[in-house]
Amino acid sequence: MNILVIITSLLLSQSYGPKINQGPKDANSGSVGRIIPNFVFTLPNGKKTALSDFHESKSVAFVLLGTSCPVANAYIPTLNEISLKFSKNEAQLIGIYANAGESKEAVLQHIKDFKINFPVFIDDDQITIRLLGARRSSESFVLDQRRVIQYQGRIDDQITNTARKDKPSSNELVNAIGQVISLKKIDSPFTESPGCLITKIEKTSLKGITYSSHIALIFYKHCADCHHPGTAAPFSLLTYEDAKNNASMIKEVTSLHTMPPWHADTRFGHFANERKLSVEEIHQIGAWVDSGMPSGDLPKAPKAPSFEEGWRLGKPDIVFKIPEEQTIPAKGTVGYKYFSVKTNFTEDMYLQAAEARPSNRAVVHHIIVFYREPGKGKRPMWIAATAPGAEPVIHPIGMGRKIPAGSDIIWQIHYTPTGKEEKDRSEIAFTFCKEKPKQFVQTHGVANSMFMIPPLAIKHEVLSSFTTKNDAVILAFFPHMHLRGKDFEYQVHYPDGKVQTILSVPQFDFNWQATYRLKEPLSVPKGSKIKCIAHFDNSKLNPANPAPWKPVFWGEQTWEEMMIGYIDFYYLDGTHPEKTLSSSN
Repeated sequence: MNILVIITSLLLSQSYGPKINQGPKDANSGSVGRIIPNFVFTLPNGKKTALSDFHESKSVAFVLLGTSCPVANAYIPTLNEISLKFSKNEAQLIGIYANAGESKEAVLQHIKDFKINFPVFIDDDQITIRLLGARRSSESFVLDQRRVIQYQGRIDDQITNTARKDKPSSNELVNAIGQVISLKKIDSPFTESPGCLITKIEKTSLKGITYSSHIALIFYKHCADCHHPGTAAPFSLLTYEDAKNNASMIKEVTSLHTMPPWHADTRFGHFANERKLSVEEIHQIGAWVDSGMPSGDLPKAPKAPSFEEGWRLGKPDIVFKIPEEQTIPAKGTVGYKYFSVKTNFTEDMYLQAAEARPSNRAVVHHIIVFYREPGKGKRPMWIAATAPGAEPVIHPIGMGRKIPAGSDIIWQIHYTPTGKEEKDRSEIAFTFCKEKPKQFVQTHGVANSMFMIPPLAIKHEVLSSFTTKNDAVILAFFPHMHLRGKDFEYQVHYPDGKVQTILSVPQFDFNWQATYRLKEPLSVPKGSKIKCIAHFDNSKLNPANPAPWKPVFWGEQTWEEMMIGYIDFYYLDGTHPEKTLSSSN
């Protein structure tokens, strides 16, 4: 049976698999190859929806509309036909009103007059102009299942700005949708679109933007926590010169919502460490760059934040290093390495904060640190971890994590060769509670290790759950998957039957694994089930997939997979973690 599966998988990989565009090939390819991040928009009826809500559709097609554009209006009957041509699991057509000054009343009347039969929304902030690179009403964009733009351009060749034919001789939009659905190469990924140029909103508030008065505060608030000396960030953002020298790149990555990295759906949960920029902040950065990066009055700029020797948690009380410096070879695969260090604690200690840090970030993919208390058969208990996008563990005052006297520190480090021999001696810093905490924080991995992801599967579901044994308070989440991770969701199933989504990460990114700390802790009663829902993409559409023709199982290496929904929480009765954990499935 296994041999048959492998042979079939190899045949499929030879016969099928998309030939997709991974990036613009030349100056005339527009936005083709750009991945569109999840974003939330409001329908005319007031309902909030998001790009991720159309996850069942193999393709999403956006078309720019305008209440007063004759070309776009002339194409609406064609668009109505196209929306009926494909089932919802094949393609979803969505209209966007992005022109400056489009009112809700005018749009509602326009929908009624033209009998528009597909969902539309008003883009008041013109987010889609930045994300899609849209320029004209009637311009269309076809996204594949990973929401990468595979086509940009006209609907067909029937109408131009100066002429109109009886019927089209080419149907680019329909063809592109069909080719994306069938995982075929797009015949014409980019065409010029007719229609009315979209008027961009010019805000008077964006006049006179300077570094000292506006930009410095944005960077200090949202960026400097990572972008300062001694961290993994490629450059610091603590000075005007830092910002000026990297301004063009900063404008690009902020306008495309690539930076700061934040992947949570904003409709679910409110998080204390949210790094997401506001629309106004993105506009201010763009206006500042476009006006030549004026410095303003630098002596009056806000004071740059200070960081203790690169430690993001502040000055540590104690630092532990792995026993010896490690040499990582230039190539090949390095298995997970484990180390043990004695704490020599003579009494129980309570952690206020913990931060793991490599000495050589280029070669360390992740570090997980546990403690193991003295005694035969004691299992390691989580302390902290670091991975791309991860933050230090910092508990609120009055809460802490107990490290029993005499415990050892256990390290798991994943090294990845860089092409040249590297050295590393990773370390972890602790700060201790000033007094014994009232609440004992614990971390539980809601995991499922019994799964197989089939070859070429594009959305394989894996579930896990954990039931609270007492009334509990949830503090934070840390979803963890590897290269095939697609999306991750946490739900609470309350004893009374109510179901609440408490975190949704619709576009999981292995390179940016973040902790999501709730702004207000979430209280859940005894018997509440924390359910984790993850999907994996083992298809050729996934550019990070090392072997789409192979089935994938649980494993610690990157080319294998994991499904763990970590949660930080405490029990209200002060119960200690090692006595209360319920098994996950």
